[in-house]
Amino acid sequence: RKIIFEKQWFYLDNAIGHIYGTTFEVTSGGNLQPKQETEETTTETKEAGTDNRNIVDDGKSQKLTHDDIKALKDKGIKGQEIVQQLIENSTTFRDKTEFAQDKYIKKKKKKYEAVITIVKPSTRILSTMYYAREPGKINHLRYDTLAQMLTLGNIRAGNKMIVMETCAGLVLGAVMERMGGYGSIIQMYPGGGPVRAATSCFGFPKLFFDNLHEFPLGKVDSLLSGTFSTATLPSEPDDSVLGEEESNGLADEKQTSRQETEEESTTEASMEMNQTEKQEAIDINAEDVEFKENKEKENKENVREKQRKQWERTKKLLETAALLREKNADGLIVASKFHPTPLLLSLLEFVAPSRPFVVYCQYKEVNQVCYFSCYSSMTFYRCLGFCLCFLAFFFLKVLPDRSHPKLTMSGGGGYLLSGITVVLDKGKSDSSNSEALKMEEPVCKRCKVQDVHC
Repeated sequence: RKIIFEKQWFYLDNAIGHIYGTTFEVTSGGNLQPKQETEETTTETKEAGTDNRNIVDDGKSQKLTHDDIKALKDKGIKGQEIVQQLIENSTTFRDKTEFAQDKYIKKKKKKYEAVITIVKPSTRILSTMYYAREPGKINHLRYDTLAQMLTLGNIRAGNKMIVMETCAGLVLGAVMERMGGYGSIIQMYPGGGPVRAATSCFGFPKLFFDNLHEFPLGKVDSLLSGTFSTATLPSEPDDSVLGEEESNGLADEKQTSRQETEEESTTEASMEMNQTEKQEAIDINAEDVEFKENKEKENKENVREKQRKQWERTKKLLETAALLREKNADGLIVASKFHPTPLLLSLLEFVAPSRPFVVYCQYKEVNQVCYFSCYSSMTFYRCLGFCLCFLAFFFLKVLPDRSHPKLTMSGGGGYLLSGITVVLDKGKSDSSNSEALKMEEPVCKRCKVQDVHC
């Protein structure tokens, strides 16, 4: 299919089989060809101005028109030659400073040189792409904030992580990449099913998805209260049993169709028809019977497929519920568009003691409410090491004689609330608190100080 990227369209057929990092050149017809490594002819700018104050951008400095450039493209002239001709036909190029000339050349190369490099997808690349193009889909989660979440959550291979996110699967993909297919991940999702649009862009092998489980948020309360359905999973449906059950519903249709064909044959036999007409009627009836049989087979296969998928879905749900009942998860990550307080208070019940948790929210006030709710609402689980931080990220352009912060920077990367779970025994904690209140502090022994005469 045609790929449109940065005002350039091409086909990826010729890229199959090449390694990641290969640079391609877009030729006529949108085909990709590996770019040959040739030494780039650097344009020697012998003449350069001292400053750009006398340059007026009136749109008349370039002699080549849009039609001329289009004609050069139609002739098959490469982008590097087009850039060279643009430099030669510019009346103000020699008056610009050396820095301005380099900037002009880079700008024209990006516009007219159709060069594409295919890189391997990673968390940094995908998060940068989503934040630059569609930040609303990932709740304005910046890539440095995502890196801090992975660090504070202690994501590593062999962990058992709980992830609740509504960032198009970007956080889930980052956790899966960090764990490398070892351990287990439980994705909590709202609605009818999980969203993994960004996760599919990572290109993970099937091994990574074998350890990925999912559980709906709507059934968390029932799982905590013990009212979740613990019915044993039925045995896997056999094809023969399914065929018999499905054929019972379709047996009547077969009998009616056969009766109709028999009645038609008897009426045709009673009527005086030619031998050719009888033969044509028999052929038509045979074709109808074959068509009906093929349709019944397709219906059987569709019903069998639906039942098998439903059985697999139920099996995965029960397996995930069994994992959550163990309440020994190694960490919790929440990055959702919903209010994090009820999510955190309910999901922390499945996290083992001395394990980290991280909550991302775009707004400070929401995370502050979550911060204070953890102290007031939680009776059994306590949290230590609370930290509510704001992440600032600055770009610095470092070039010879041109080092300065970039003018276009993001206002903020959101707020992270992190902490560590600690479990206290209810009976011991209550008794210790009551005893502590009854006990009185011992009277401090006063040391007698002898009078010293000087």
